[in-house]
Amino acid sequence: MATELMNLLQGQFSDSMIGFLNQQIGGTKSDKPKTQAAAAGIVSTLIGALATNAATPKGAESLDKALERDHDGSILDDVIGMLSGNRQPASQKALNGAGIISHILGDRSNGAADMIGKASGLDAGKVNNLMMILAPLVMGALGKTKKQQGLNVSDLAGLLIRTKNEHVQENPTMALLTRFLDKDGDGSIVDDVANIGMRMLGNFFKRK
Repeated sequence: MATELMNLLQGQFSDSMIGFLNQQIGGTKSDKPKTQAAAAGIVSTLIGALATNAATPKGAESLDKALERDHDGSILDDVIGMLSGNRQPASQKALNGAGIISHILGDRSNGAADMIGKASGLDAGKVNNLMMILAPLVMGALGKTKKQQGLNVSDLAGLLIRTKNEHVQENPTMALLTRFLDKDGDGSIVDDVANIGMRMLGNFFKRK
């Protein structure tokens, strides 16, 4: 199931989707590869943060309730239509990227944006905007997986932890981003991520 979740997310990032995202954040044509790399870093960061939050019973229960209430996965039926406002989800909270980021990352969101910006070469302000656009997509993918697989609270936590662990093994950038999300993370990790750069971030989009 862990691989299925990542495949579901990876499958959303077609060339047209990357072009749409780049346009939404005001990127130029030359920014498109940076936007693609930043999107990979954002998805990795959000999965890592969700896994960390779901590692406690309270966090897992809170996430489960949010998915049941607001994220049924229907956003994946027409991602661009939903994100552009041409289609409306059943719950308006499904598209509240700022609220989702606040719940998932809290006061670490700006630090995460800075790291992803340094690694991808994309301006941190654009990374912040991209993060708010992509947060509903990540939650929608998780909600769809929960619904399709009939996951309970414990299953959901296990899925996220396995997904994070698998991704960490495959991508050193994910390992560094995860370290940042841990309580003992420090600013030096920002430099480590920047040194790895967008090449490793881009590996997220390689199909198995």
